[in-house]
Amino acid sequence: VQLQASGGGLVQPGGSLRLSCARSGSIFGLNVMGWYRQAPGKQRELAAEITSGGTANYADSVKGRFTISRDNAKNTVYLQMNSLKPEDTAVYYCRIAVQRPTGSWHDYWGQGTQVTVSS
Repeated sequence: VQLQASGGGLVQPGGSLRLSCARSGSIFGLNVMGWYRQAPGKQRELAAEITSGGTANYADSVKGRFTISRDNAKNTVYLQMNSLKPEDTAVYYCRIAVQRPTGSWHDYWGQGTQVTVSS
Protein backbone atom coordinates (compact mmCIF):
# COMPACT_ATOMS: atom_id res chain seq x y z
CA VAL A 1 0.00 0.00 0.00
CA GLN A 2 1.29 3.43 -0.94
CA LEU A 3 -0.17 6.85 -0.29
CA GLN A 4 0.54 9.84 -2.50
CA ALA A 5 -0.33 13.23 -1.03
CA SER A 6 -0.61 16.45 -3.00
CA GLY A 7 -2.12 19.91 -2.87
CA GLY A 8 0.00 21.79 -0.37
CA GLY A 9 1.36 25.25 -0.95
CA LEU A 10 1.54 28.83 0.21
CA VAL A 11 -1.70 30.66 0.93
CA GLN A 12 -2.64 33.90 2.62
CA PRO A 13 -4.56 33.93 5.90
CA GLY A 14 -8.24 33.40 5.20
CA GLY A 15 -7.51 31.45 2.05
CA SER A 16 -8.28 27.86 1.09
CA LEU A 17 -6.43 24.78 -0.03
CA ARG A 18 -7.49 21.25 -0.87
CA LEU A 19 -5.23 18.33 -0.11
CA SER A 20 -5.58 14.99 -1.86
CA CYS A 21 -4.21 11.58 -0.93
CA ALA A 22 -4.45 8.72 -3.39
CA ARG A 23 -3.99 5.14 -2.28
CA SER A 24 -2.51 2.42 -4.45
CA GLY A 25 -2.49 -1.23 -3.47
CA SER A 26 -5.32 -3.34 -2.16
CA ILE A 27 -6.74 -3.32 1.32
CA PHE A 28 -9.52 -5.36 2.86
CA GLY A 29 -11.74 -4.72 5.81
CA LEU A 30 -12.36 -1.71 7.94
CA ASN A 31 -10.12 1.27 7.47
CA VAL A 32 -9.76 4.85 8.56
CA MET A 33 -8.10 7.47 6.39
CA GLY A 34 -6.88 10.68 7.89
CA TRP A 35 -4.70 13.74 7.80
CA TYR A 36 -2.16 14.51 10.47
CA ARG A 37 0.00 17.58 10.70
CA GLN A 38 3.28 18.50 12.28
CA ALA A 39 4.38 22.06 12.86
CA PRO A 40 8.04 22.92 13.49
CA GLY A 41 9.04 21.95 17.01
CA LYS A 42 5.72 20.26 17.72
CA GLN A 43 4.43 16.72 17.80
CA ARG A 44 2.41 15.29 14.97
CA GLU A 45 -1.30 15.66 15.64
CA LEU A 46 -4.53 14.55 14.10
CA ALA A 47 -6.31 17.11 11.93
CA ALA A 48 -9.16 14.98 10.63
CA GLU A 49 -10.03 11.38 9.85
CA ILE A 50 -12.84 9.51 8.17
CA THR A 51 -13.89 5.88 8.39
CA SER A 52 -14.64 3.61 5.48
CA GLY A 53 -18.29 4.12 6.39
CA GLY A 54 -18.00 7.88 6.11
CA THR A 55 -17.92 8.94 9.76
CA ALA A 56 -15.62 11.94 10.22
CA ASN A 57 -13.72 13.17 13.24
CA TYR A 58 -11.97 16.53 13.57
CA ALA A 59 -9.52 18.17 15.90
CA ASP A 60 -11.17 21.01 17.79
CA SER A 61 -8.75 23.48 16.22
CA VAL A 62 -10.04 22.78 12.69
CA LYS A 63 -13.75 22.15 13.30
CA GLY A 64 -15.94 24.32 11.12
CA ARG A 65 -13.03 25.20 8.80
CA PHE A 66 -11.78 21.86 7.47
CA THR A 67 -13.82 19.16 5.75
CA ILE A 68 -12.56 15.65 5.13
CA SER A 69 -14.13 13.43 2.49
CA ARG A 70 -13.29 10.28 0.62
CA ASP A 71 -14.04 8.79 -2.76
CA ASN A 72 -13.81 5.05 -2.31
CA ALA A 73 -14.08 4.44 -6.06
CA LYS A 74 -10.94 6.51 -6.57
CA ASN A 75 -9.21 5.33 -3.37
CA THR A 76 -8.69 8.97 -2.49
CA VAL A 77 -9.23 11.09 0.59
CA TYR A 78 -9.49 14.88 0.49
CA LEU A 79 -9.05 17.64 3.02
CA GLN A 80 -10.74 20.92 2.13
CA MET A 81 -9.19 23.64 4.27
CA ASN A 82 -10.96 26.99 4.47
CA SER A 83 -10.36 30.11 6.54
CA LEU A 84 -6.75 29.12 6.96
CA LYS A 85 -4.75 30.63 9.79
CA PRO A 86 -1.00 31.01 10.27
CA GLU A 87 -1.20 28.38 12.99
CA ASP A 88 -2.33 25.86 10.37
CA THR A 89 1.17 26.01 8.91
CA ALA A 90 2.61 22.51 9.07
CA VAL A 91 3.62 19.49 7.08
CA TYR A 92 0.45 17.50 6.46
CA TYR A 93 0.66 13.70 6.32
CA CYS A 94 -1.87 11.26 4.96
CA ARG A 95 -2.43 8.06 6.93
CA ILE A 96 -4.57 4.97 6.51
CA ALA A 97 -5.19 2.53 9.32
CA VAL A 98 -6.38 -0.89 8.20
CA GLN A 99 -7.91 -3.53 10.46
CA ARG A 100 -6.46 -6.97 9.92
CA PRO A 101 -8.48 -10.22 10.18
CA THR A 102 -6.88 -10.72 13.60
CA GLY A 103 -8.45 -7.48 14.75
CA SER A 104 -5.20 -5.57 15.02
CA TRP A 105 -4.61 -2.36 13.08
CA HIS A 106 -1.79 -1.51 10.71
CA ASP A 107 -0.80 2.02 9.68
CA TYR A 108 0.48 3.25 6.36
CA TRP A 109 1.80 6.78 5.93
CA GLY A 110 2.26 8.97 2.89
CA GLN A 111 4.94 11.56 2.37
CA GLY A 112 4.18 14.96 3.80
CA THR A 113 2.99 17.99 1.92
CA GLN A 114 3.86 21.47 3.18
CA VAL A 115 1.11 23.94 3.92
CA THR A 116 2.24 27.48 4.70
CA VAL A 117 -0.22 30.18 5.69
CA SER A 118 1.42 33.57 5.56
CA SER A 119 0.87 37.06 4.23
